[in-house]
Amino acid sequence: AARMFLRLLSDIQWRAAHPKWRRMTSSQRSTSTTAEPHPVSLPAQAQVVICGGGIVGTSVAYHLSKMGLKDIVLLEQGRLAAGTTRFCAGIVSTARPVSIELKMAHYSNKLYQQLEQETGVQTGYMKTGSISLAQTQDRLISLKRIASSLNVMGIPCEIISPKEVLQFHPLINIHDLVGAMYVPEDALVSSANVSLALATAASRNGVQIHERTCVSHVTIQKGRVTGVETDRGRIQCEYFVNCAGQWAYELGHSGEEPVHIPLHACEHFYLLTHPLKEPLSSSLPTIVDPDGRIYIRNWQGGILSGGFEKNPKPLFTEGRNQLEIQNLQEDWDHFGPLLGALLRRMPGLEALQIMQLVNCPESFTPDMRCIMGESPTARGYFVLAGMNSAGISYGGGAGKYLAEWIVNGYPSENVWPLDLKRFGTLQSSRTFLRHRVMEVMPLMCDLKVPRWDFQTGRQLRTSPLYDRLDAQGARWMEKHGFERVKYFVPPGSDLLDLDHSKTFYKPDWFDIVGSEVKCCKEAVCVIDMSSFTKFEISSTGDQALESLQYLFSNDLDVPVGHVVHTGMLNEKGGYENDCSIARLSKRSFFMISPTDQQVHCWTWLKNRLPDDSNLVMEDVTWKYTALNLIGPRAVDVLSELSYAPMTAEHFPSLFCKEMSVGYANGIRVMSITHTGEPGFVLYIPIEYALHVYNEVMNMGQKYGIRNAGYYALRSLRIEKFFAFWGQDLDAFTTPMECGREFQVKLDKGMEFLGQEALWEQKQNGVYKRFTMFILEDHDTDMDLWPWWGEPIFRNGRYVGKTTSSAYSYTLERHVCLGFVHHFDEKTGEELVVTTDFINQGEYEIDIAGQRFQAKAKLYPFSSLFTQRRRKDEVELSGYQRE
Repeated sequence: AARMFLRLLSDIQWRAAHPKWRRMTSSQRSTSTTAEPHPVSLPAQAQVVICGGGIVGTSVAYHLSKMGLKDIVLLEQGRLAAGTTRFCAGIVSTARPVSIELKMAHYSNKLYQQLEQETGVQTGYMKTGSISLAQTQDRLISLKRIASSLNVMGIPCEIISPKEVLQFHPLINIHDLVGAMYVPEDALVSSANVSLALATAASRNGVQIHERTCVSHVTIQKGRVTGVETDRGRIQCEYFVNCAGQWAYELGHSGEEPVHIPLHACEHFYLLTHPLKEPLSSSLPTIVDPDGRIYIRNWQGGILSGGFEKNPKPLFTEGRNQLEIQNLQEDWDHFGPLLGALLRRMPGLEALQIMQLVNCPESFTPDMRCIMGESPTARGYFVLAGMNSAGISYGGGAGKYLAEWIVNGYPSENVWPLDLKRFGTLQSSRTFLRHRVMEVMPLMCDLKVPRWDFQTGRQLRTSPLYDRLDAQGARWMEKHGFERVKYFVPPGSDLLDLDHSKTFYKPDWFDIVGSEVKCCKEAVCVIDMSSFTKFEISSTGDQALESLQYLFSNDLDVPVGHVVHTGMLNEKGGYENDCSIARLSKRSFFMISPTDQQVHCWTWLKNRLPDDSNLVMEDVTWKYTALNLIGPRAVDVLSELSYAPMTAEHFPSLFCKEMSVGYANGIRVMSITHTGEPGFVLYIPIEYALHVYNEVMNMGQKYGIRNAGYYALRSLRIEKFFAFWGQDLDAFTTPMECGREFQVKLDKGMEFLGQEALWEQKQNGVYKRFTMFILEDHDTDMDLWPWWGEPIFRNGRYVGKTTSSAYSYTLERHVCLGFVHHFDEKTGEELVVTTDFINQGEYEIDIAGQRFQAKAKLYPFSSLFTQRRRKDEVELSGYQRE
C-alpha cells in the first residue's frame, strides 16, 4: 500500500505541475490501452531525434532548443521521467574529483536553481548544502584535495571539524570522525520535476515530444545516420542522440551496424522513512559518509538513505525490455550492511518507522565516468548515458556540452575523459561489463589514492612478452585494456606490501623506480611499449603525403627514413593527437600515437582523409611489439646484435631504418625514446618478439641491462619537460601554448588544419603557457605528494592547475607540469601570458590545502640540470679549498 501511495503521489506531483503534460499523458495512456492510433502523428523528418525522456534526454533537448535548433523530436518509450530519473535521490553534489565532472555539476546546480522561475514548473529546488564525512586521515586528505579544486573554481567549500558537523546536523554521531568537508551550495531537487521542467521549456522552444514511442533501431548508410525506425513509423534525421539510460547498450546494438556503448545496470537501494516525531528540517544538509558507504538526506520530515554496497547485484545482463522501470524486489538481507551503517551514523533512528525500501536500476560504466560524444563508426550518432548514479548532478552540464558538440562540432570544455571514443569494442563484452560494474559500484565510495588500478577485466590485451615479464616481477597497470608494466619488483622484496601500497605520501615503490631511472641514465633499460597505437598510411601516388600534410602541423615531406614529431590539430589549433610519424618510403608512413588514441585517432583521420581507393590506412597496433631501449649503452647492445654501426654519425637522432636484430629481420628501429634520453625503439613483428627480447637481454648483460616500467618513463619525461597527450595536451591546447613551435611549420608551402589559429597566436600571443615547476620546500619523505590537478598560485593568486607530476631522481625534487594563465586583477579578464610574466612571479603549488613554494621554468630540464651540476661543482670546489 505504501509503495502504491508513493507511486501515486509521485505521479500527481510531476504531472499536475503542467496541465499540457497531464492532457497529453492521459490521452496517450488511453490510446495505448485500446490500441487506437496516437492523437499526434510522428513527423516524417527532423534534424535531431533524441531517444530517452529522462533527465539526460530532456536536458539535451532543452539546450539544443536554447541554441536555436527548432527541428527536434524527443521520443520516450514510456512516460517522461519514468525511468531511473524518477527514482533518483535528487541530490545535486558538486564535490567531484574529476575537473570536467565538477564543472558539469556546478552548471547543473545553477541551471536547476533558476529553472522553476523560467518554466513555472515546481522543481523542488532546495539549497541545503552537503557534508562529506571522513573517518580516516586518508579520506580527509582526499576531501581536502577536492576542496582545493572547488575553492579555486569559486564554489564555497570548507574543511570542518567533527564538532562543527554536529552544529549543522545534530543527529549525526561524530565519535569516529576526523573531519569533514562542507559545501554550502549543494542542493536537493525533485528529479522527475526537473526533467519535466526541461521538457516544458524545450516544448515551448519548438521541440516535439512523443511519449509511448519505441525506437527499434537507427538506420545508418555509408557510415552516417539517415533515420530512426519506431513502432509508429520512420523519421528521417541528420542526428540521433541515444539517451536511453540502461537500454542505451541494447539500442546501440539493435541496428545492422552496432554502436558500442559500454554500460551495465546494477540494482541500487535506498530507504524511505516516515517523518520523525520532530520532523527533520527541510534545510538540513545532505550527509555523505563514503567510509560508511551511505548518503542521507531529508525527505518530507523523514529521511532518504541509500548507498553503494561492496557486493552489488548486476541485472539485465541477458537483456530485457520493459517500458517503465517498476520498483524491483526489496532485499533486506542485501541492504543490511548499509542499514547498519545508517544506524551507526544516526543512532536516534532505531525507533523510526520505515515506509519503503526502494530498489531501482542504475547504469554504470567501466571507468566510473559517464559516456558522451559521437560514435566512432556512425557520424551523426551521439550518445549521452551511463551516469553512474549521478544523473541529476551531471544532467544539466552534460546536456549542455553534448548540445554544443552537435551544433558547433565541439563542446566548450575538454570532455575527453567522458568521450565515447576512450573505449574500444573490447569493453562492450557483456561478461566484461557485468564483472567490471561489480567492481565499479563499490568504488563509488572506496578511497581512490593516486595510481590505483581496476582489478576486473584484466589481461585482456597483452604483449607477447607478458608471461616473460610477469615471471621477472612485473607489476601491471591497464591502459585502454592493454597491460603495461609499472615497475619490476626485485627478488626478495615484500611483494604483498607493494601490491597493496595505497598512499597519498611517498609510495613503497619509490626506491625501485629510482633504481630503474638510474639504470636508464647510466646503462641500458628495456621497456615494453607495445600498447602504443600504430597506423600505416600509404598510397599509390602522392595522396598519402598530401593528405597528411593537411592534417598535421609539421612538415612530413622529409627524406625517407626520417621521423617527425608532430601534432594532429583541430581548427582552433588544439591537439587532437600528438604523435611521431616515420616516412618508410615515398608513399608510405608509419604513425605512432598514445595508447588511448586508437579509436579517437582512427576516427579523426578516417573522417578527414579523402575517400580514395588508392589511399589506405591500416591499424597495425597488434602486428608489432615495441621495445624501448633507453640509456647510453643502448647503442652498444644494438650494434653487437645487428653487426651495424649505431653511433650518431651512422644512425642520427629521429631516424628510422629496417634492420636485422639477432636472427630476426624486418625490425623497424627508430632513434627516439620518448624520454629525452639516448636510445632506440624497436618495432618488432610479433612472431619475433620473444626472440629479439631474449637476444637483447642476453647481449645486454655485460652492459648492466635491466627491465623498467612506465613509472620510470614518466619520471624521465617529466624532468625533461616532455608533455604527453591526454595528460598535459588536449583539444584546447595548442603548440604555441606549450613551447612546441618547433613542431609547427607555418610556412611549409601548403595549408594545414589549425594553421590560421596558430598564425593568430604567433602574432597576438597566448593566454596560457605550459610551465615546469620544481618544488622548493617540499619534504619527499614527510609531505603529501603532488600527482596532478593541484592549483597553482602566482603571487598569492590562482593562475592554473598542474597536469602531471613526478619525482625527479636527478634533481632530487618533485617536478610538476601545468598551465599558467594571466587574469586581470580587477576585471578577471584573461590577458596574454608573456615570458616575463612567468619568470617574475613567486609560485606555490597547493597540495590538499597546503601550499609549497615552487620555481617556474619555461625551458627543458637538461639546461636546468647543467646549471645545478655546475653549482654543485662550485660548492664542492669551494669546500675543498676550505
